[in-house]
Amino acid sequence: MHQTVPLSDAKIRLRRRLAFGGMMLAMLIFGANFVVSRHAVLNGLSSHDILALRFATAGLLLLPTFVSAGITSCAGIGWPRGLALAVMSGFPMSYLMMTGLTLAPAAHGAVIGPGTVTVIGIVGSVVLFGSRLTRPLVIGVLAVLIGLACLGIAGTRQTSDTILLGDLCFLGVGLIWGGYPLVVQLWRLDALKATAVVSVLSMLYLPFYFLLFFRGFDVAPWWVLAAHAINQGVLNVIVGLWIWSWSAPILGSAVIGRFPPMIPVIGTLLAIPVLGEIPSGLQIGGIAMIIAGLFVASWRRTAAR
Repeated sequence: MHQTVPLSDAKIRLRRRLAFGGMMLAMLIFGANFVVSRHAVLNGLSSHDILALRFATAGLLLLPTFVSAGITSCAGIGWPRGLALAVMSGFPMSYLMMTGLTLAPAAHGAVIGPGTVTVIGIVGSVVLFGSRLTRPLVIGVLAVLIGLACLGIAGTRQTSDTILLGDLCFLGVGLIWGGYPLVVQLWRLDALKATAVVSVLSMLYLPFYFLLFFRGFDVAPWWVLAAHAINQGVLNVIVGLWIWSWSAPILGSAVIGRFPPMIPVIGTLLAIPVLGEIPSGLQIGGIAMIIAGLFVASWRRTAAR
């Protein structure tokens, strides 16, 4: 039997720093994906093409990891847990987000999804792991939610039954995506195996894609297909999801849940030089509120003895 060697305080602090830096990189990847995906659409790719590139690339690259870890045991995780992971961060979650974007403005998705993830992360960490709710945490999260609301209001002032249905899709995305780091931490899953399971099981979408949505390999230049296969499959799934899975048990779900609100902030800022989109005053105010809220929520005061 293998005994777990306790980590020293220095190694624990190093792991937390690495996890924090990794999550910042993951948020940069996820935030940039809004701008990069818009580039894909402008070059002839549909949302279905993007999803196919995403999971075909990641699934094929991680298939050896999945097979070597055991097909019958779903890479050692178990099929019920593996299917749950795939729903939370694989094709079902991505398709729900895509459906929401066809019904409601993208600004709503940038607000409802990350905001729900933040709330789920904090509530789940309190219920499942006994985390404490501190005053800075509550104040900071409220500021983040207000900032996200500002971004959403700046994105649209319209409302309809169709938009409401799209918002419900975004709410569903936030609920299941927010549950992913909770179960990874609760089940103590290996990050690479969890990422491989999500990627391989999401390839189940490919037969439906080729039957219903495939338009040929000449819908865009080969370099566009290659570039977006790398962005979607390698960066967003293999790198981003692996960092998300590895960091969850190190930082805890409550801390992990504070990162997603940075996604619309990064996307908005990157759109300035890349797409020439200048944010409005309300968007700038929302970004400032989110950054300030994250700073306050992460504030720690040394306990007096």
